[in-house]
Formats: sequence, C-alpha cells, structure tokens
Amino acid sequence: MKPYLLLFLTALLSLNAYSQIKFEKGYFIDNGDQKVDVLIRNVDWRSNPSQFEYKLSADGASKNALIKSVKEFGIADGARFVRHTVNVDRSSGNIKNLSEDRNPEFKEEELFLKLLVEGKANLYSLEDGNITRYFYSKDDSEIIQLIYKKYITPEKSIATNDGFRQQIWNSLKCSDLTMKKVENLDYKKKDLTSFFVDYNECHDQAYTIYGQKQQKDLFNLSVRPGLNFSSLSITNANSGSKNTDFDDEIRLRLGVEAEFILPFNKNKWAIIFEPTYQHFKSEQTQEKDNVSGGVLISKIDYPSIELPVGIRHYLYLNDSSKLFLNFSYVINFDTNATMDFYRQDNTLYSSLEIKTQGNVAFGAGYKFKDTYSIELRYNTSREILSNYSYWSSEYKTISMILGYSFF
Repeated sequence: MKPYLLLFLTALLSLNAYSQIKFEKGYFIDNGDQKVDVLIRNVDWRSNPSQFEYKLSADGASKNALIKSVKEFGIADGARFVRHTVNVDRSSGNIKNLSEDRNPEFKEEELFLKLLVEGKANLYSLEDGNITRYFYSKDDSEIIQLIYKKYITPEKSIATNDGFRQQIWNSLKCSDLTMKKVENLDYKKKDLTSFFVDYNECHDQAYTIYGQKQQKDLFNLSVRPGLNFSSLSITNANSGSKNTDFDDEIRLRLGVEAEFILPFNKNKWAIIFEPTYQHFKSEQTQEKDNVSGGVLISKIDYPSIELPVGIRHYLYLNDSSKLFLNFSYVINFDTNATMDFYRQDNTLYSSLEIKTQGNVAFGAGYKFKDTYSIELRYNTSREILSNYSYWSSEYKTISMILGYSFF
C-alpha cells in the first residue's frame, strides 16, 4: 500500500504546484496607519496567521507581510484580522495533559485575532491547532480572553472552569439578556456570535458580522453511474490445472456519493463515502487432461456492494472548474457471489467460496459548477479468495465515473 500512497502524494503535490493560486481583493493597515488596497492570497486560514501573502496588482510580484509590520488586514466580504497584544491561556484540552489548576495560565502574546462581531461589544477568536480561544472588548476597552478551561480536580475527575459565562454576565448586561440565556451559552463560535449580536441589537447599536460562510456547499449528495473495466485471475498453489485468467469485462456500476466538505483551507478537502453496486460475471473454457471429458469450464458470478471511504483534495482552476484527487480504502460486501468449475458435460467439478479483502483506490477527476463531474479511478488488486491458503486471486478494476450532484 505504501508505494501507492507515495505515488498519490507525489501527484497531489505536483498538481498543487500548477493549480491556480487565487488572490482576492483586500487591504492592510501598516504601522503608520496607512491603508493599502491589495490582492491577498486567501487560504481560508484554519489557524490564525502570523503573516500573509499579497500583491499590489494582479500582475505584480507576491510579497509577504509579517505581523510586526501590519496592524490589520482583511479580505473583501471575508475574514478580518486585527493585531493585538493580549493575555492568552493555552492550557491543553487533551485529557492526558490536563492541568490540576482550575485557573487560566496566562501569557502575553502579540497575535492576529480574527474579528467575528464588531459593534458596541466586539468578539474575536484565536485558533491554533487544537486550541480555540475567544476574546471580547466593550466600547473600545481592553481585549480580554473569555475563560474556558478543563482541569483535573483533587479527586482526579475532569471539571470545567466556565468563567466566560460570569464574565459575560458582569460585562454585557441588557434588559433582554437574561441570566438563563447566559447560563445556556456554550463556548462555541455559533453561540457566542449569536449572543454578541443580541447584545448589540439590545443596545440599538450597529454591528457587523465578519467571515460568515455559505454552508450549502459543505455537503454534497451525488449519483455516480459509470463503467468498470475489470479483470480476474486465480491461481492454485497445489494444482495448476485450475489456474484461470478470465476475460476482461466491461460492466455498469452505480454509486451514490456523500461528500462532506471540511470548512477550512478554502474547502479544498473533503471526506467521501460512496456505496456502489458492481457486478463481474465471466466464463472461461480450458482444455485439461486431468478432468473427465478433457475440458474445464470456470464460471464466476461476483456481484457486490463496495464502500469506498476516503479523502478528496480539490485544485481550483477558476470559479466554476476544479480538479480533484481521491484516496480511498474500499470495503467490500459480497452478495450471493459464486465461483464454480464444471466438466464438459456440465456436471459440477468443484466450487469455491468467495470472500474478499479490502483494497485501496486512487481517483482523479474534474468537476464543473459543483454539479457535474467525471472521474477515472484505479482500484488496486483485490483478493476474493481469502478463505483459502492455497488459492490466490487478483481482481483489478479501472472505473470511468460520471457524477451529478443533486443536493
């Protein structure tokens, strides 16, 4: 499996090198408070950046801007980051590394905080690997982290310091915002954003929500018919008389794919599941001296449900077109599959039970307007006689797949 994985990663890196790098309209404010309109490379940062890449014009050379030289930057109709020096608690949330101290362990850092809500009260976020922290300010006051920390109690149980609720209750009061509403808040972007919007509306203050994403494309359901070009050979280590190379077959396949787009890095990564029906059926006649009648007829009838589970990476060409690469592990469910050997007079000579193992698959394709797609997929060799120590087989398939996303 490792050589195939290495080949897939090499292809992925090669295509990335030639895929379009998209710069979008944006701006930054330098240390002299000068606002500069630029084109910023929008990588849809999963973690808050400490620098970014920009161009002064579409044909201009790209440059890097570091946090020490930029007070703020943003992308039109997208994310906005502001530089601030704040106290941050980076206590681990990993159960194995929890602290025994319930209090935050603050350290001062200079960061690009992501602005989520701007108004009378502002909400900011910091994401760095597995750490997510939220910050707030009110009426242009100091930016303070909202406290949330898991820790180990003296009794060795896991507890949570939900100090953010008390902070909000003390600082963001309004007649419409009850204690119950605050107590029901989770330390999540959706909950906190909604509360800060409610607070600004309660005070009849204008506000802006930044970086909201369209969620409609984060799940796709597609029907995927296609053709399988399949081959099968079987080998018996004890008796070469039953060795058979079946003729290559071209047959229809039908799949339904569920694709879950990951909401970061410009939606370039996805997890895919594709239950698929396939059917391989073939017959081979061979002259064999050790079989009564001198002829051995080998028949295979192999219907199955395949379940490729994998990852997909998109490479954007323009706003309506993109390439993609897949890497999947294929689980196979046999359905009344048979392999039989007959003599010339059509009497049964012997039978084999079909029991398959999983295999891996690699695909490359093209998608248009997030609706229509075409893919070429290569399935590595699959063992279908895994119950036998003296039998081995190689079932191989190359698929040409069409796709239509209807959801």
